Amino acid sequence: MHLHILGIAGTFMGSLALIAKQLGHQVSGQDQGVYPPMSTQLDQQNINYAQGYEIADMPEADIYIIGNALSRGNACVEEILKKQYAYASGAQWLSEHVLRDKWVLAISGTHGKTTTASMLAWILDYAGYNPSFLIGGVVEDFGVSSRLTDSNFFVIEADEYDTAFFDKRSKFVHYHPKTLVINNLEFDHADIFDSLKDIQKQFHHLIRTVPNDGLIIRPENNLAIDEVLEQGLWSSEKTLSTQTLKTTKIGTSFNVEGAKVNWHLLGEHNMQNGLSAIYAAHHVGVPFDVACEALNQFKGVKRRLEVKHRTQDITLYDDFAHHPSAIQTTLSGLRGKVGGETIVAILELRSNTMKSGIHQQSLVDALTQADQVLILRPSNTDWNIDALFNKHELFNSVDEIVNALSHIPKGHFVVMSNGGFDDIFNKLIKNL
Repeated sequence: MHLHILGIAGTFMGSLALIAKQLGHQVSGQDQGVYPPMSTQLDQQNINYAQGYEIADMPEADIYIIGNALSRGNACVEEILKKQYAYASGAQWLSEHVLRDKWVLAISGTHGKTTTASMLAWILDYAGYNPSFLIGGVVEDFGVSSRLTDSNFFVIEADEYDTAFFDKRSKFVHYHPKTLVINNLEFDHADIFDSLKDIQKQFHHLIRTVPNDGLIIRPENNLAIDEVLEQGLWSSEKTLSTQTLKTTKIGTSFNVEGAKVNWHLLGEHNMQNGLSAIYAAHHVGVPFDVACEALNQFKGVKRRLEVKHRTQDITLYDDFAHHPSAIQTTLSGLRGKVGGETIVAILELRSNTMKSGIHQQSLVDALTQADQVLILRPSNTDWNIDALFNKHELFNSVDEIVNALSHIPKGHFVVMSNGGFDDIFNKLIKNL
């Protein structure tokens, strides 16, 4: 088949494109505002795509896969509907053509999905299970965000964001997991959800699809998850108890069922991600000591406190954190490692939730571990960001931020955004 993917450079759709190509399909696509690492991955896999959504760039295809970033009014969407072309969402196509015959291990939750799914895929691979996977980030250990193998096991990042303009259920409803991790549950995606209860409803739709021989893995003391499970549970459940995290010379360590993880990753959030991955792997038969050995060699995920550049005095990091909880855990983990050294947080408020102002005070609280804060002033906000941050912390352009950083002689510069941030790394590295 020829699949033409609209929104092909999104983390999910770009990963789907690789799997479709591995199945032997012809794959093309369109998108706008394309940036690494997904653009790099598509180029490396020789998958052609056009910039923008011009109808002239839409080839004839057997089916059009429409990403959830596209809505009515988009020229390509209108053309597909008018001409009555065959179309589907990425989640639906994946479910019908790939996941149907697999043991699906799904990683859900507000934070940590990409990292936990990457850990799980790596553990299964290390243990010889040769899993397929589709993850919303490029895994350092594999060099890609997705792959298809002949294994019975498929690891997937299970996103609660809606599926498509014509399917307002969460994407994860399509996946039908046998092993389900719920890492955490908070309010997010204010552009499509009105409240936490709206999100909890979608999570219970997901729980309804887990078979009675399946397993749901979740942390203890999470009221939002408790409330979801109280609506009905038909499978086994594993509640993860809090472990003791120790700081080491290389990072952190913790014990699991008589085995030990001793790795370079930082913070309690990564320990929780690791625990979830270990117990999910154990559900399909991986011994605890093997899972821990695997994590001791885990390299990480691009854009998760990824070191982009080092000089004698400055370390520059790229981090995907774009929600107050994620920002706080990133900075707390780094603080635990670097002690009293200077941490500079550089933030782009890009997500619809952050722009809405819902998390105003929690954003201020999340940044307390940073010695200095530099924020790109967001456009189109309905709230007064100047009331929260002083004039020395707000900037109208990336160039202004780069200039301000040039006057900070040493420290750890953490760039946090879920987008391209106006090519900030190239500009910064040239300056450094």
